[in-house]
Amino acid sequence: MGAKADQRLIPTGVCWCGCGADVSIGAFFARGHDKVAEAALLAADYDASVARLLDRHGYGPGHAVVDAAVASGAWERCAARGCSYVGAPTSIRAHRQKVGH
Repeated sequence: MGAKADQRLIPTGVCWCGCGADVSIGAFFARGHDKVAEAALLAADYDASVARLLDRHGYGPGHAVVDAAVASGAWERCAARGCSYVGAPTSIRAHRQKVGH
């Protein structure tokens, strides 16, 4: 839970969603197929429920997945006083620019 894999994933030139499409060098998915794979995984293993996915990995109201993302260093909290926005560093920068803080 939350641990980064110690093995680097290598793109194969074929879309990882399983459609068989050729993909560009360095890509795992054809355009938009990452979301197809994500939805298929949810459907296949979690009854198409994000709540079930979170619960299976130990997250929920008493253990927030966003807190785990921040603790791992992958996400940040907006540093502006009183702001509750949380996201990836690029999302934080866009958020701060958009709201003016």
